[in-house]
Amino acid sequence: MDVPPDFLCPISMELMEDPVTIATGLSYERKNIEKWFFTYKKKTCPATMQSIKNFDLTPNHNLKRLILAWQNQNKASQSCSSSSSSSSPSVKHDEMLSLLKTIESSPFKVSSLKKLRSIIEIGDEIINTDFILSSGVEVLVQIIVQILYESHDFVTFSACEEALGVLQQLPLSEEERTFELLSKQESIKSMAIMLQRGSAEGRLYTITIFQKMSKSNYDWNFVIQDQGIDFFKSLLELVSDEICTKASSRALDVLIDILGGSKKSRLKAIEAGAVCVLIELLPDSNRSSKCEKVLVLLKLLCECAEGRQALVEHGMAIAAISKKMLHVSNTTTKIAVKILWRICSLHPTERVLEEMLVYGSVKKLLALLHIDGRSSTKDKVLKMFKLHGNLWKRYPCFPCEMKEYLALVDDSR
Repeated sequence: MDVPPDFLCPISMELMEDPVTIATGLSYERKNIEKWFFTYKKKTCPATMQSIKNFDLTPNHNLKRLILAWQNQNKASQSCSSSSSSSSPSVKHDEMLSLLKTIESSPFKVSSLKKLRSIIEIGDEIINTDFILSSGVEVLVQIIVQILYESHDFVTFSACEEALGVLQQLPLSEEERTFELLSKQESIKSMAIMLQRGSAEGRLYTITIFQKMSKSNYDWNFVIQDQGIDFFKSLLELVSDEICTKASSRALDVLIDILGGSKKSRLKAIEAGAVCVLIELLPDSNRSSKCEKVLVLLKLLCECAEGRQALVEHGMAIAAISKKMLHVSNTTTKIAVKILWRICSLHPTERVLEEMLVYGSVKKLLALLHIDGRSSTKDKVLKMFKLHGNLWKRYPCFPCEMKEYLALVDDSR
C-alpha cells in the first residue's frame, strides 16, 4: 500500500498508531518523539531542526481517525486495486512526464515530488527505466544541488529531501547514468549537507543512497577530503540512532566500506570519536548482524595505533568485547579475538591485561583452546597465552584448574 506521507512518523517512517503534535505543529508517533525529547535530550523538532522550548505532546485525535479510516478503506479496496494494476503502466507514464514538467517549471515542487515518489515506489522496472530515459534523474539532481546555494531556504531543503526520496528507490550500479550523476562532487556535497542537517526522513534517504553507492564501488576519497571529520560525525550519529534501525544499519555498512578502503579514513573516524561510539553500542547489539558490523569496525580502527589507544583508554571496552565472545555467533567470537590479539601484541598495558582477566576475556580464551582442531583463531589465543600467561597466573583470581591447563600449554610450546 502507498501510505500517505502525512500518516508516517517523520522519525521512524512507519505508520503512526498514536500520533501526537508538538509545538511546531508537526505530528509524530508518541513513543518516538518521547525518546527524542526525554531519552536523547534533544531540543529541536526532528523534521525541521527548529529549536523549541515547549515539549508538551498533544494527542492528534483527528489524524488518528483519518489513519484508521484509510486503513479500513484500503482493506476493502485492495482486491479492486490489484485487478486494475495491469493497465496502470501507461497511465503512470503520462502522469510521470507531466509531474517532471511541473517540477522543472514550478517553484513549488514538494507536492509534485511526493506524487512522483508514489509512482516510483511501485517498483515497476519499466516505469523506473522510463523515468531515467526521460531525464528524471537530471531534473532531481538539479534540485538536490540547489541546497549548496540556498541552504537556509526551508522550501529548497524540503524539495531536496523529496528528490532524495525518489532517487533512493532507483537501482544504482557503476555503469548507470544515475550513479554517474549522484557521484558528481556537487551531488555528494549536497547529500553530505543533508546527512548533517536534514530531517530524520532526509537522512534515511541519503544514507540509503550512500549504501547503494558503496555496493557499486564508489571511491570515498573526495568526501573524506572535502568534509573531514564532520562527515564521520554525521555517520556516527546515524549509527547511534535507536529509533530508525534502517538508518543505523545502513550507516554501519557505509562506514565499513569507507574504513576498509584507507588508513586516512580510519584516522578521521577515530578523531570524530568512532571508537567511543562503537564501544557504547556493543552492549545493546544483540542481533548477530549488528554486533558483527560493530566489531568489524572496531577491528579496522585497531589497525591504527591511535585506534588501539582510544580503545584501551575506554573503561568499558574490554568488558564489552569480552561479553560478545562465545555469546552471539562464531563470527563475532573470531573478530573479538582478532581485536584482543592486536591489543595484547601491540598495546599490552598492565591495566588492559588485568581487565582481560577480571572481565572474563581470559576465561573465554581458555575455553577456545579446548575446541578440537586447528584454526587461526586458536593460534592467536595460544600466542596471547605465550605472551601473557605467566602474568595472568600471578593474579589471585586466576582459577587453579586453569593454572594446570596453562602449564600444559607451556609444555606444548
